[in-house]
Amino acid sequence: MTDPKDNAPGEPVPEDPQPQVEGDATNAAEPEDLIEAEGPDVEVPTDGPAAGGPATDAANDLSPEDQALLDDAARGIAEDNLSTAERDLVAEMRADMLRAQAELVNFRKRVERDREANREVAIAEVVRALLPALDDLTRAEAHGDLAEGPMQVIGQKIRGGFEKFKLVQIGEKGEAFDPNIHEAIVQLPTPGATGQTVADVVEPGYKLGERVLRAAKVAVAVPA
Repeated sequence: MTDPKDNAPGEPVPEDPQPQVEGDATNAAEPEDLIEAEGPDVEVPTDGPAAGGPATDAANDLSPEDQALLDDAARGIAEDNLSTAERDLVAEMRADMLRAQAELVNFRKRVERDREANREVAIAEVVRALLPALDDLTRAEAHGDLAEGPMQVIGQKIRGGFEKFKLVQIGEKGEAFDPNIHEAIVQLPTPGATGQTVADVVEPGYKLGERVLRAAKVAVAVPA
């Protein structure tokens, strides 16, 4: 404080400044100067449906059959919301898809069937070209040339290779004559014969599976 004695006579005595009291309303900040206080941090749950929680896990645990049922139900609901024209379009597209699938399956079967047929034709042509060599082996065996020695082993290997392709010799003496597998080169009237039978095999025939590569040339016994 200022001592009154230090002031000149007649001068007003200055008032002492008012002490600032902490918390005084006159010293408070204006409302626009206030800063909004931040609230406490709130943890956002991460195990809910939106964050891949139990609901998502449950959806991932569905079996393929259950998922297919859900897909069918969703598809049915979606189709129920379609107009008549849109339903007709969906039905037409579905029919076209099924038709295309059926045509694709038939095409694959046809290609596989043709491939197998071409394979059998190629094998048949190769085997047919080797039949003369097989006839020579048969004649050599009939003369006893294959009874022993290396030729016997070679003949067995050649015949074993043909058997792998299901090559079967046809034409035996005494069997009924069949024009599908036999070629009659001579007819022999035979007393007591009641039908046409193979009296002798001049040249054996061969079948590859169900395909006749060469008919057997035979002499046929006929009733006298």
